[in-house]
Amino acid sequence: MKVYGLVGKSGTGKSFQAMSLCREKNIECIIDDGLFIRRSKILAGKSAKRQSTKMGAVKTAIFTDEEHRREVADKIKSVNPKSILVLGTSERMINMIADAVGLPEVGEMIDIEDITTQEDRETAKKSREEMGKHVIPVPALQLKREFAGYFIYPLKIFRGWGRGQELEKTVVRPTYSYLGEYTFSDRAISDIVFYVGKELPEISAVLKSGTEKRGQGIIIHVAVTVGRGEDIIRSAKKLQETVIERVEYMTAFNVDRVNVEVRGIK
Repeated sequence: MKVYGLVGKSGTGKSFQAMSLCREKNIECIIDDGLFIRRSKILAGKSAKRQSTKMGAVKTAIFTDEEHRREVADKIKSVNPKSILVLGTSERMINMIADAVGLPEVGEMIDIEDITTQEDRETAKKSREEMGKHVIPVPALQLKREFAGYFIYPLKIFRGWGRGQELEKTVVRPTYSYLGEYTFSDRAISDIVFYVGKELPEISAVLKSGTEKRGQGIIIHVAVTVGRGEDIIRSAKKLQETVIERVEYMTAFNVDRVNVEVRGIK
């Protein structure tokens, strides 16, 4: 197994560049902020971005928790990749991570400054420091449940001409990067639901809306009337889809399901 290290200060764009670097060097796996990733899929670990403090994030990234360390080490052993890229803020940190999860000695260290421009790094630093944004090199769909309650945004980068490939990454705002705390009341979610109902021509009126918080997601209950001549099932499904889309986008909550009760036709 060949082990690569990508080293650079925090906020210089390592996670953003990781997937492109893996494609260029044909590297099979990534270890980034506590996650073991193979071909854009998380196989094991937990993300440092979910920690409530910066110190907690650092501890997660270097695998100080024995259960976390063992889970990732065992998965790497079972997958036995030919190559792996370890991200860290220093060569010492990369070597610590490699040792913790049982990797061979790092064979090649790559400095973020050697694969990015000064403008690239300044843009990444501004995004981190002024907007609290962090990149995770996997598609947003994989992180939806794990990051319920966090603001996440899919990021698609198209590289190359002709038969170029699209690389999907995810931008997240960890708890420790918020400029203050935020909460959403049940009333705010209900207001979104009522607005969606007014917007959809199939729905005559939203009569009632309620919310249940369950673990990593929420359940929304909606009572409506539909317009005369409308297909009831199709109208209810349209409402479900639109409510999920709008609530997840506006609140960062993961919506487990939307229960729609049709009480009449008007």
